[in-house]
Amino acid sequence: MVCHVRNRHRHAARIRGLVLSSRDLLVLAFCVAGILGAWLAYGVTGAGDHGASAAGEPAAIVLSGRLPDPLAPATVPAAEAADAASVATSDPVALPAVPAPAAPLAAGGSPGAPPAPSYPAAAAPRRIIYPAAGMDVVVHPLEPESVDAASHSIVPPETMDGYWLANLGMPGTGSVNTSYVIGHSWEGLDAPFNHLSSAAAAGDELTVATSTGAMTYRVDSVTTYTKATLKDSPIWAVVPNRLVLISCYTEDPWGKNVAVVASPVPGR
Repeated sequence: MVCHVRNRHRHAARIRGLVLSSRDLLVLAFCVAGILGAWLAYGVTGAGDHGASAAGEPAAIVLSGRLPDPLAPATVPAAEAADAASVATSDPVALPAVPAPAAPLAAGGSPGAPPAPSYPAAAAPRRIIYPAAGMDVVVHPLEPESVDAASHSIVPPETMDGYWLANLGMPGTGSVNTSYVIGHSWEGLDAPFNHLSSAAAAGDELTVATSTGAMTYRVDSVTTYTKATLKDSPIWAVVPNRLVLISCYTEDPWGKNVAVVASPVPGR
């Protein structure tokens, strides 16, 4: 029993050791008050200056807790997006109109005409080839008498060849008048000039060979005249580089003539 009592007294002494004295409580109260005061003072004055930079020191960079995704599309601030939208919807700037290239001017200041066709230099015709009329004839120069030339009543030599009136024009560049080639039609013979009456037609093409080159002509008209009206017909008008072929009309060789009028084909 005595032992048991002793043990109880020892246990009571241990419990009393855990009880704080009034002095200990007072010290603890002061400590708690000091901690609360320091925390309150830090919350009022320290929080506002926590992110501020000290004098002479660079401002701190505050990072969010999550790094941006480098592959995500960039975001534009609302103000910048509004400015971009206003620019996009504004009227576009008008560009000055580009004028079309002007036509080249001639020496007088007016728009230039197309370049003149290129022909061989003007020269006496030597041969006429007229496929549609079955005609391939040699041409000789003929200088008519002045009286005959004035009256347009010219009779060529009695051959099947052609004769160029040398007192008038010649084909080629520099021509000043129409080139006239005349020849006889023959009864009962297949003479070259006979075919002008039977086969020549507007639109046909023929070739005139000269000493400087060859020119292609296209038939404009085939006309029959009486011998009395031929001398005053339009075929005698001055037209440079035109070609006129004249022969007797085979249906009435003594009373009529046939005239084939042709113009040069540019570039040929």
